[in-house]
Amino acid sequence: MKSAKKTFGKFLKRLSYPLTAALFLVLGFFTRKMSRTQALRMARFLGYLACDVLRVRRRLVLNNLQKAFPEQPEEKIRRLARQSYFNQARNIIEILRIPLIQDEKDAQELIEIRADPSFHDTMVQNRGAVVVSGHLSSWEVIGVCAGKILTPLHIVVKPIKNSYLDRRINQLRTMHGNRIIYKDHAVRQGLQVLNSGGIIVILGDQSKKHGNFYTDFLGRKSSVVLGPAFLALKTGVPLFVETCRSLDNGRYQVDINQVTTSDLDYTREGIRTLTVRYTKMLERFIREHPEEWLWLHDRWKRKPPSK
Repeated sequence: MKSAKKTFGKFLKRLSYPLTAALFLVLGFFTRKMSRTQALRMARFLGYLACDVLRVRRRLVLNNLQKAFPEQPEEKIRRLARQSYFNQARNIIEILRIPLIQDEKDAQELIEIRADPSFHDTMVQNRGAVVVSGHLSSWEVIGVCAGKILTPLHIVVKPIKNSYLDRRINQLRTMHGNRIIYKDHAVRQGLQVLNSGGIIVILGDQSKKHGNFYTDFLGRKSSVVLGPAFLALKTGVPLFVETCRSLDNGRYQVDINQVTTSDLDYTREGIRTLTVRYTKMLERFIREHPEEWLWLHDRWKRKPPSK
């Protein structure tokens, strides 16, 4: 009986995949018919709905914020949580509106990029670079715009279980020249990209499934990915941290800062040291702008092994 229920559940889940993808297309069509002001208002409503009515993962979000900011009063924590939901709803709306970005002018109207001079030098020289970012602000549309303004990027992504939706979102990610690298192929394809002078972008704020290296992140020991540091030190290319936040005028500010690697060698210790450095830079930004981060993610579900 239990086996039959499990089989039926899997069938319903598979059936929902094409329906979800179809809903994504329909919502995108109607969202693109709105003005941007109307779309952002709808995002605020959806954020309110998810946070205060449906309470999607609300207990997890509040717990994450309370442990990251134990000195903050409960009311401040609740305000941060609500703003985080607003920003994530905005991220979804921005994804649906990506086809409206037709050229570089459209991209520049959405984002303002402030990059180290060394980043521009790297692009001019075709040296290759690793860019570490996180689930900050509207990261998907920012990746599309940055690829249009700067140079096409190679973005490491985790495949979505719904293959129909995965295909559609990848079409949006790559519509202006960006390339997709699936997470399981990141090392092999990443080395090829960097050796040919390309730029690879990796979201480095999630835990490593089978990782064994933990460091402090927002007040708790966290499993962190070593891949960006490995790729940068292995190929000898510079590593940058990219952060982004929403502005009051509806645009996004993107900052790209270089991480020091000149004192590190391609060794186990060097890789771990570099990983701690870019993790600390992401942590510092999140502490300054906590509403921009994806607190709905169960970042600390993997615990360090006991000694």
